[in-house]
Amino acid sequence: MADVLVLPGERAPVTVDISRWRAGLPPDAWPDVLPATGEIWRRDVFAVAEAYRSGTASPRQLLTAVLVWAYGPIGYGPWRATRSLDADPDGKRLSYALEEMSVPAPDEAALRTAYRRFGSPDHARLPWLGPGLFTKVLYFVGYRRGEGGVQPLILDRVVASLLPAEAGVGRRNGWSSEEWLTYLRWAAEQAQVRAIEADEVEMTVVGDGVR
Repeated sequence: MADVLVLPGERAPVTVDISRWRAGLPPDAWPDVLPATGEIWRRDVFAVAEAYRSGTASPRQLLTAVLVWAYGPIGYGPWRATRSLDADPDGKRLSYALEEMSVPAPDEAALRTAYRRFGSPDHARLPWLGPGLFTKVLYFVGYRRGEGGVQPLILDRVVASLLPAEAGVGRRNGWSSEEWLTYLRWAAEQAQVRAIEADEVEMTVVGDGVR
């Protein structure tokens, strides 16, 4: 089963205490499809994202799945995730940020719009959900495996600190939508040259492939 879940470049799952996470989060926000073992692969989060796009998972369940994977075993993860969820109790801000991401192939305009909405307090900004986390949400919702071209990818402090200068990203925590898109274009070019997926470029940049 594990072999089915592994993506190229992904070497290990994120391991979490599922009971601790479930106890700390609002019951309506928990996606039951996450493995009870607490070993979370990217494919597990993609499954929740696919359910969200099909209307069978809520935006709050989507955010939970992403944050469980993103925070992993970090002790403050459930607390911060709850703060983010409590600020959007009906999921409307998340839905608004992601409304252009469920199309068959989100283009650069859709990616730019979603990024800007997540960063704007007037639109969809949530507590404890900066670019390092909301680009993870955009990655899982908007990535279209096998399609090639510009794809949404994770941009956090770890990735930014390891990217080459030509990727166009400053080594800090916080980037403009245009910096993110420059990075996505760079990763798309790298993926085409190397005949791999764009997210494998990101995993290779990180080095050990464990996120």
